[in-house]
Formats: sequence, C-alpha cells, structure tokens
Amino acid sequence: MTAYFEVKNITIKFGGLTAVDNVSFDIAEGEIFTIIGPNGAGKTTLFNLISRLYTPNAGHIIFRGEDVTKLSAQQIAGRGIARTFQNIELFESASTLQNLLVGRHRHSTTSTWQDILRLKKVRDEEVAHRRAVEEVMDVLRLQKYRDTPIGGLPYGVRKVVEVARALCVGPSLLLLDEPSSGLNVEETDAMAEWILEINNRLGVTVLMVEHDMSLVSRVSDRVLALNYGRAMALGTSEEVQSHPDVVAAYLGA
Repeated sequence: MTAYFEVKNITIKFGGLTAVDNVSFDIAEGEIFTIIGPNGAGKTTLFNLISRLYTPNAGHIIFRGEDVTKLSAQQIAGRGIARTFQNIELFESASTLQNLLVGRHRHSTTSTWQDILRLKKVRDEEVAHRRAVEEVMDVLRLQKYRDTPIGGLPYGVRKVVEVARALCVGPSLLLLDEPSSGLNVEETDAMAEWILEINNRLGVTVLMVEHDMSLVSRVSDRVLALNYGRAMALGTSEEVQSHPDVVAAYLGA
C-alpha cells in the first residue's frame, strides 16, 4: 500500500556539514506525526526540504504517490501542503482577516484585467475566499480578532493566526514548525487543542517539529527522533522518549 506521505533517504549538505543524513519515514493519512531532537538535530532543515525551500543532494519526497522532490515551493502549496514557521511571519499592520486572505492566494483564478474591471467572476471568488477564511476563524475562535491589526495582538494569538493562515491555503498536509515556541503553559495547552481540532474536525494530516514533550505526548500518533541529522528512533511518544539513544542525546550521556 502506498504511503500518504513519504521521505526516502533524504540528504542535504552545506559545505562539509551533512545537516540531514539519509533520513526516511512515512506518514499515514490522518496521522499526527512529530519530529523531535536536540538543537542542531536537523529538524527545521528537514522541514525546509519538504516545503522545498531547500533542494536535497539525494533522496526523494513522495506525496500521494507523486514524486514532488523537484517541485517549487509554490507548486508544493498547490499540491495541498502548507506550513508555518518557528518565527511568526505575518503582516503586522494588516488585520487578522487580511492576513488570512493572503493564504487564499493560491486559489485565485482571475487575471489582472478581470480584477481591474471587477467582473462577476472576481466578486464571486472574493465571496468564496471570505467564506473559507470565516470558517477557519470559527474553528480556531479568532472572530473577535478579525479586524485587529496583528501588531496589536498578544503573541499567543499571533501563533494561532499563523496556523490559521496556513489552513486557509486549504492543505491536506499541514507542517507545523515549533508551534509552542514562545508560548506559556496555558497557551501551549490551547495549541494542543487546536492541533487536535484541525486533525479531527478538518481531517488534516499534521507533520510537526516540536520541542515541548508534553505537547508531543498529548497529540502525536508517532514520533521520529533526530540527532546530528540522522534518525535515532521511531515509534510512539513513550517508546521514543524512553529509547536509550534519545535519552543520551538529550541528557548528554
């Protein structure tokens, strides 16, 4: 049976440094799959390979049976893969609604001259985009912030808005890069609920890089541990956290 998403022997080198070294794993449709590891393990580099910000030196990335290794980042989004970033990448002077509408860009089918003339097709698309954005705001309870500029929102809300914008792309596979980074305990608990809601209610498969092990344990179906760019262990959260190599990597044994 073909895996929903698969990374095969992926490798990337920066000069003499091998940042990701022959890593392989697969994800089932509907799964929440998390990558963990100490600082410098290659987690975000692997994410950048998957979202096509980097080009691998070797290996393949397969999504829904298609080899997407050589596609552009824009083409990857068009296939239904969206991501967030560890550092929030939002337009601070724009409102929540305006930021989320940016996520709908890949669904636009009108031309520049049609936009200028404000044809019926343009107006109909705008209504459809607004409807999709409103649905995402409903799911993540962002309606009360819809007209608030991002620069005026608390950090924890901004993190949720970034996830919401990725969802507005309409992904079937969502990549979350350190979603709990910078959040307090209460905000991290809320983020766990949003991730489960996205997975269960919207049916989105989730691939996540995360350092907060309580969040990892709470939401993950399976976990892959990396160290120095190599896979150390793969299994349930409990299995991976108790693996001797993982314990040694985190504790420096």
